Amino acid sequence: MHEIEITVKGLSYSQGKSGAYALILAEKEGQGRKLPVVIGGAEAQSIAVAMEKSVAPPRPMTHDTWHNMLNEMKVTVTKVVIHRLVNGVFFASIYSLTEGGVEMTFDSRPSDAVALAVRIPCPIFATNDILEQAGINDQEEKSADIDDSMMTDSDESLTQDSPSLEDLENDLNEAVENEDYERAAQLRDKIDKLT
Repeated sequence: MHEIEITVKGLSYSQGKSGAYALILAEKEGQGRKLPVVIGGAEAQSIAVAMEKSVAPPRPMTHDTWHNMLNEMKVTVTKVVIHRLVNGVFFASIYSLTEGGVEMTFDSRPSDAVALAVRIPCPIFATNDILEQAGINDQEEKSADIDDSMMTDSDESLTQDSPSLEDLENDLNEAVENEDYERAAQLRDKIDKLT
């Protein structure tokens, strides 16, 4: 089973599925294929918070707790692999190593595996078979209208009536304090576009 390293390219809100997001994973090198994986809102928030280093939630999220527990038990996560696709559902595994050198593998949803991997950090892989089956290239992405069908509020063009950068940063801090991570992710994206 040939594994290809991938990275988190981004998250997009799905207009088609209520409360669903598309996690876009992309090859680090090679053919430039992207792997869109539909995930839930909680997992999308967890991934977004972990990737945004300046946003620290007031309480640990579930994946933070997993990370802390693994550290305390001296278990190292060595990699996560998305390795199977059945009826449109992806399957992943988390590979780990104990302090005593025992290798362990755990079945996982890709969203949970990626949320953990971006915290650790550890490499993320997909098998070549998965990328062949479900991966898309840039040309296919444009023809599939991924950007249009999964556009978030942050993807809308900024107008002159848009709030200032300072206002957006204040709103972002308030959203994090209120644990509204979906809104925080949208505000973060708007700030990124301005800067």
